[in-house]
Amino acid sequence: MTHEAEGAPTPYAPPQPGTVAVYRGATLFDGTGRPPRPSTSIVVDGPLIRAVGDDAGIAATVPADAHVLDLGGRFVIPGLIDSHQHLATPPDRPVAEAVLDRLVHSGVTAIRDMADDLRQVGDLARATLVGEIPGPDIRYAALMAGPGFFDDPRTHQVSRGGTPGAVPWMQAVTPDTDLRVAVALARGTYAAAIKVYADLDHRTVAAITAEAHRQGIPVWAHAAVFPATPRQVVAAGVDSVSHATLLAFEGAEGPLTTYKDKPPFDHGRFSAEDDPHLDGLFGLMRRNGTVLDATAGMWESAELAGEGPEDAARARANSELAAHITAQAHRAGVDLSTGTDHETPPEEPFPALFDELAFLVRRCGIPPEEVLRSATLLGARSAGAEESMGSVEAGKLANFVVLEEDPLLDINHLRSVTLTVKRGHRHERDAYDARRARTADSR
Repeated sequence: MTHEAEGAPTPYAPPQPGTVAVYRGATLFDGTGRPPRPSTSIVVDGPLIRAVGDDAGIAATVPADAHVLDLGGRFVIPGLIDSHQHLATPPDRPVAEAVLDRLVHSGVTAIRDMADDLRQVGDLARATLVGEIPGPDIRYAALMAGPGFFDDPRTHQVSRGGTPGAVPWMQAVTPDTDLRVAVALARGTYAAAIKVYADLDHRTVAAITAEAHRQGIPVWAHAAVFPATPRQVVAAGVDSVSHATLLAFEGAEGPLTTYKDKPPFDHGRFSAEDDPHLDGLFGLMRRNGTVLDATAGMWESAELAGEGPEDAARARANSELAAHITAQAHRAGVDLSTGTDHETPPEEPFPALFDELAFLVRRCGIPPEEVLRSATLLGARSAGAEESMGSVEAGKLANFVVLEEDPLLDINHLRSVTLTVKRGHRHERDAYDARRARTADSR
């Protein structure tokens, strides 16, 4: 083995331990549940936070050679986390890199990639981790589903060169599957979790979950797996479930059979936000600590609005459904994370995550401080990374965002981002905007 790659440029690499920077004069929302603190300093040593405290107290502990940045009362929040992204369906490296670049310069320091072509996603995760390209940390899942799911065109897009359902990152599970081997193969992709998708009964979901947990890896599941119901999925012990609208199949009018053949349900049943089927389910989720990756605002995206009146009506109905179910889940004490499952067009300056957070505030009635907690600490919990990220505390990664305006007064103030610090490296928004402008001018 040669060492030629050691000289590869890493312009976005975390600083080395011993490189100390102090961000003083912040108004800090640290994500722990404490109220915002004015006149606060954050001491960063390499990629980690060394200390957080009041400006006067911290000043005496700062090394003489530390780089001091005065934030002048600007607002600081933990790095944001999008808990539902897809970077490589189908694989397109330039598009994925552009998405990651925009995310990190908008304050997003980590994402969950919810199953893709992991050959590309794994390399993107490596590249953002070591600093070859700008982007958030990527924690990604390997998918498991029943054989009937693998005629879905997306599974062919992410398995080119192999057989859908028979590659380690996209496995078909049958009664003959040796789950010990299947989970080990998934772990071999360096996945952070197993994603359980569709066409599996509740016994199989429970068996996958038990084996994954035995091997030390979380399980992220669709909220209904068909025929496994939402309650059965949660009872199986999965760590998180995705898509609030799928929870509507708890108490559906007919039995769940397959992902492609969903039974009807009454949308109006959820409008009062007191559905008894969901109350029981949310109680179980709360007791189990199951995180709901609601993806509540995705139905308002141009992509899902479709091209005709029928598509638009369906999107409006699902948007209302998502709002009602997510609001009821929040009131029931379920932990919410903030996933998107789509992206805004490349010409937009900010990512879809900002729209998701605004939807949770305006359509679901969740206070901004609780939405920010969902986008930070609970997002880290959904990704299995709560010990290293999600709040601004000593010992955690130096992942935080500097804003000109207070997001607790208006969640849209997230768009006033001036600086993202990710693993101690500074990503300046002005420099990113200037690069975007040059690229647009050259077209």
